[in-house]
Amino acid sequence: MIFLHKNKRYFSAFLGILILLSSINISSAEPVFEIDGKSVILIDYNSGNIIYEKNSHDKLPPASITKIMVLLIAMESLERGTINLNDEVVISGNAAGMGGSQVYLEEGEIQTIENLLKAICLRSANDASVALAEHMSGSEELFVKKMNEHAKELGMNNTNFMNVTGLPNEGHYTTAYDIGIMSKELLKHPKIHDWLNLWMSEMKVGKNKDVVQSLVNTNRLIRDYEGANGIKTGSTSEAGFCLSASAKRGNLQLIAVILGCETSKIRFNETKKLLDYGFANYDSITVGRKNDLMGKVLVEKGSSEEVEAILERDACILLPKGSEGNLEKEIIISESILAPVDNHEKLGELIIKFNGKEIDKINIIAKNSVDKANFKDMLKKVFDNLLKK
Repeated sequence: MIFLHKNKRYFSAFLGILILLSSINISSAEPVFEIDGKSVILIDYNSGNIIYEKNSHDKLPPASITKIMVLLIAMESLERGTINLNDEVVISGNAAGMGGSQVYLEEGEIQTIENLLKAICLRSANDASVALAEHMSGSEELFVKKMNEHAKELGMNNTNFMNVTGLPNEGHYTTAYDIGIMSKELLKHPKIHDWLNLWMSEMKVGKNKDVVQSLVNTNRLIRDYEGANGIKTGSTSEAGFCLSASAKRGNLQLIAVILGCETSKIRFNETKKLLDYGFANYDSITVGRKNDLMGKVLVEKGSSEEVEAILERDACILLPKGSEGNLEKEIIISESILAPVDNHEKLGELIIKFNGKEIDKINIIAKNSVDKANFKDMLKKVFDNLLKK
């Protein structure tokens, strides 16, 4: 059904879906069971909705989960082309001297960025993390500054990094909530999954590359849990045993973060409990995808007669499994617009409601720009109209 009102075109569609509750407020979900960890959060990757949380804003040491930010900055740099996987990195004495988890790099040896990333993802190598940071920023200190700046940009308001490794350092802290934010950002980069999903690999180290390091993923969920696809473990005597884990089944992808467990076994078992709960009780419903065509808008006095209207981002809704309910989708698009039209200019909105309550709103934007019509364009339109008669 189409309704016209003041140059707007309204389309309404109703989807029947299975739900558990008569109303939804996922973001303030009450804990339904106890998780053995100091700080915990379970979120839906697609919508960002919180399914479960416990002390999720408490500032705690994250150990090697710190390296998620290292990986995120590296992936963004790769996609911008400021670094390449085949770039050669000369290992400094500072990097080679890192303690804790490492791949035993030697001062003066050369490694590719790809090998360093693999070592970070699988072995959680401190020496590889420092080497990568020094190569990208000139020093670990400058790279840490970039980490903190990016954390603020992402809204990680309770995070402060002091190093790239997560080794104990006064003033180095974050929260389960903030880790969820940077974990979600990291998973957006397709290339990172090449390493996060690896269970075992090898790496040659040393100046002569005469030593082979066997790399086994520290995140055992990759092998033991259906759908697991990341992300990062961490442990120190100060932080306890920590984990940021991701798993996907069907359309539903979940991120579970747990900090401060007493043993490694506990962190994995409790994370499985979180993920099991999410998959058993929730579904992710895709209402629309980024760049989906939502309609066409007439362009007045433009070089083109119309512009395609597309969805600005994915529209995915997290819903409890269970009994019936109604999801309402309303598309509001301008009937016409005066040139010029900017690329990605807002042309309307997709409004999603559940049981009459608005739960999401996504902009509908112009697929491309349209300039004002010049004399040649106007002349062509006149001739085209004459030919149609």
